[in-house]
Amino acid sequence: MCGIAGIWDVFHALRAEDGRAVVRRMTDALNHRGPDDDGHFQDVAAGVVLGHRRLSVLDLSPEGHQPMNSASGRYVIVFNGEVYNHQSLRRELVPLGATFRGHSDTEVMLAAIEHWGLERAIRRFVGMFAFALWDRREHSLALVRDRLGIKPLYYGWIGSLFVFGSELKALRRCPDFANPINRDALCLLLRHNYIAAPYAIHQGICKLQPGTSLTITREMATSRADTTALAARALTYWSARDVAQAGVADRMRLSDADATDELEKLLRDAVALRMEADVPLGAFLSGGVDSSLVVALMQAQAARPVKTFSIGFREKGYDEAVHASAVARHLGTEHHELYVTAQDALSVVPKLPAMFDEPFSDASQIPTFLLSRLARSQVTVSLSGDGGDELFGGYERYFKARDIERCLAWMPARMRRHAARSLTRRAGFYESLLAGVNRCVPAGMRLKRPRSKIGVLASMLEAGPQEQRYRLLMSHLRDPASVVLHASEPPTELSDPDLGPEVREVFERMMYSDLVTYLPGDILTKVDRASMAVSLEARVPLLDHRVVEFAWRVPMHQKVRGREGKWLLRQVLYRHVPRQLIDRPKKGFGVPMGAWLRGPLRDWAESLLDPRRLREEGYFEPEYVRAMLADHLAGRVNEGGRLWDVLMFQAWLEEAGRDSTRSCDMATAVCSLDVSGGV
Repeated sequence: MCGIAGIWDVFHALRAEDGRAVVRRMTDALNHRGPDDDGHFQDVAAGVVLGHRRLSVLDLSPEGHQPMNSASGRYVIVFNGEVYNHQSLRRELVPLGATFRGHSDTEVMLAAIEHWGLERAIRRFVGMFAFALWDRREHSLALVRDRLGIKPLYYGWIGSLFVFGSELKALRRCPDFANPINRDALCLLLRHNYIAAPYAIHQGICKLQPGTSLTITREMATSRADTTALAARALTYWSARDVAQAGVADRMRLSDADATDELEKLLRDAVALRMEADVPLGAFLSGGVDSSLVVALMQAQAARPVKTFSIGFREKGYDEAVHASAVARHLGTEHHELYVTAQDALSVVPKLPAMFDEPFSDASQIPTFLLSRLARSQVTVSLSGDGGDELFGGYERYFKARDIERCLAWMPARMRRHAARSLTRRAGFYESLLAGVNRCVPAGMRLKRPRSKIGVLASMLEAGPQEQRYRLLMSHLRDPASVVLHASEPPTELSDPDLGPEVREVFERMMYSDLVTYLPGDILTKVDRASMAVSLEARVPLLDHRVVEFAWRVPMHQKVRGREGKWLLRQVLYRHVPRQLIDRPKKGFGVPMGAWLRGPLRDWAESLLDPRRLREEGYFEPEYVRAMLADHLAGRVNEGGRLWDVLMFQAWLEEAGRDSTRSCDMATAVCSLDVSGGV
């Protein structure tokens, strides 16, 4: 795993030595992603500078150094990630005349691009990757991101410079960085706790969409095409939408036993490919279906006990370490676990803004970092079980949403609209009614936030397509643009059903939405930033694109049976781990954020949400935020999740201000820019 960054100074606003100094500062900001080596390439005549930070995992020799030139000298690449099938590609390329100095996957990628062309080559890559490729002959810069969005890649404009990087902190090291906050993108944070691609928190900056490549020509660079125009020029080499539609149209017709055999064969290969490393390797283990399956298939193919890692919490309802330990004992792994205190977790909070680089507020970011830190004490690479829920229907919310759809199916549209109006107009009455019911039932059966639930129900009754109701279920706020000042929420796959595939099954429509929004925007972002913060490479075998394509061909009755999701995955797992060690309600990877905000984090939250501060900064409606905080502190409702969204932006804004000061210091060291230079 690595960090990449670069600039295209097409107008030669910077002197050559200053351009190189800028990119060195950019890569210095990514040191955590690649502490083992750094390198830089410069095409002085073109104004292109590429930078790389290396975490050595394959080919630890100098032959794996980047930036790397192709054999002909035409291409130069900076690459973050792994191409796992590089050995089989190498065997194909040698008879075609390719020669190799070392045994890195980067060298194989360059040979594949030279022999087959960029698009054909990336279609052959099995892996996770984000890379930039400079074509010296055509004077073009190609940016490429892997199919599922496992690895991040930002790009855009800072003044006259076209820039790219693995993280925003690298871009902020450019001189005169002053890109304003994207208030529209901030709406997405308050709705989903992440900012979905292609949007970014800064105007003029975008995330490259998964499964796409974007080639910037000299003409595009000189015309300074805006990011909307650039995004429209991106080519899709792999589409989750097309995969979903093709899979549904061509279902597998296999018996349960044969389908289980096929999936196990595919997963064994996906896991085996990701076990190749020239450094110590292990796996995260929660004791759930997905991580247990990955570890079981690792141990089945390993010559020695696999190193596994889990963390536990003493707080009731948040600890799964005991289950992980039971699975580890059964499989015979070398298991490492750490029970963390609330203080251990709270000590991570000040690190989060710099770690996640862009406002991000899934509170499970805290235990994910602690787990990554534990693993890094023993290994450099760790496999993770992410992706199983989205591919095989594992989330409990899918069942709840299906129940809602079944309840609404019998109601005519006119009846729905009438009920929605009644709920809206008489919200106070219904809230009092529910409050009375709450007083009469045990605590475990009480409805949380009855007023909010009434509003959500009214919105669901008014909603059109099923995707709109699912979006409401996935929303922290129903109308974030009313809280973010001077903002308009941008469209996403969840807000525009026409962007999705022609899939009728309710479950699969939700799974698709999560695959292209929640998975890359939340889960994969969380794992990438938390693991890279400690220079740990995380690999996700369940998101091998061949597994994704297989999963979409699996009939629904082999994914979900009754109230049990991930049915087919479970059948593979039960061949290796007894059912009684696995079958239990899913907990997730949460923390007691609500209690922390009323206790040890209260002063910190009060400071960031000070009403005067909110008014002066001008991003949020102060009265709304303060009322939410007051209700939470008084114990009337648990607003921990929604407060965390606002707090993570506020903390990020504070950190960005410090980062901006560092950038200004750097700018004084770089000679003044001459932006009047010609083409």
